[in-house]
Amino acid sequence: MILSSSKTKADHIGLDIDTKERVEPTLKDLMSLYRPASLLPSWTRSTRAQQTGGYVSALKGRGMDYVESRPYQAGDDFRTLDWRVTARTGRPHTKVFREERERPVYICCDFSPSMFFGTQGVFKSVQAARTAALIAWKAQQSGDRVGGLVFTAGTHHENPPDRGKSGVIRLLKKLVDAGKLAEPAMNETASRSLGKALARLRRIAKPGSLIFMISDFREYNDTCESDLAHLAQHNDVAILFINDPFEAALPSTNGRGKVTNGMSDLEIIFGNDSINQRYTENFSARYERIKKLSSNYRILMSRLTTTDEPLPVVQRLLGLY
Repeated sequence: MILSSSKTKADHIGLDIDTKERVEPTLKDLMSLYRPASLLPSWTRSTRAQQTGGYVSALKGRGMDYVESRPYQAGDDFRTLDWRVTARTGRPHTKVFREERERPVYICCDFSPSMFFGTQGVFKSVQAARTAALIAWKAQQSGDRVGGLVFTAGTHHENPPDRGKSGVIRLLKKLVDAGKLAEPAMNETASRSLGKALARLRRIAKPGSLIFMISDFREYNDTCESDLAHLAQHNDVAILFINDPFEAALPSTNGRGKVTNGMSDLEIIFGNDSINQRYTENFSARYERIKKLSSNYRILMSRLTTTDEPLPVVQRLLGLY
């Protein structure tokens, strides 16, 4: 969606419609972020994990692969007891794990209808794709396995974690396809994409994974909050909250604007103090709710507007590790 002024209907505020890269991600642009990604901080030192029963794991930074079960030995952690083998043999057995050398990194990127919007800078969908590409290249450079979940209004594209540049390129192509301004992506009848993506992540993300959620969180609800909290108990989770400046606050001056998705238009009247205040409060309430969840569950969080350069924002986010 694009906001245009009623005074200059042929123009777009802050948006050069002749520049395709402002409204659709391109593979060339995403590929070019390989070198800038090397400037991002390393995430090899992870945050501490909250586990069931309040246990804080020092091994959250990497996933653990099950190797075998062996008879219990003095000093073994009772939490690793293999109850099935113990019941079958009548003797206590403990599970043996091997730390994964390559960490699974999941990049969950939102291309639901609300992400196809921009009044300044680039579309939110473009900003999301660029941010995801930076993170994916950094993961590849760090020797981690890169996976992704790219979701639109009606489809979910899933890339299992894979190593090497080929895995990153497959993910980038998914981002480009999902970011095209096509009717399926703009279908307003489909909803709850974010909730479906988080539910899927709960099923596929192995404990110890690093998960990046890139979205405007317009569909955020109680179920999404519960899923994020559950993911954060066993994984490192980072949130990049994307918004256009227009979404945080309406213009205070009197005037009219038009929002269009290319198929229909909606006129907006500016300058009403009461409406402006409610509009700002609604945005702030959603943002603060996610910020509170992040604080409670040690989720890293940064806000990224459509006029920001993604690199310094992601640098600050990863610098919190």
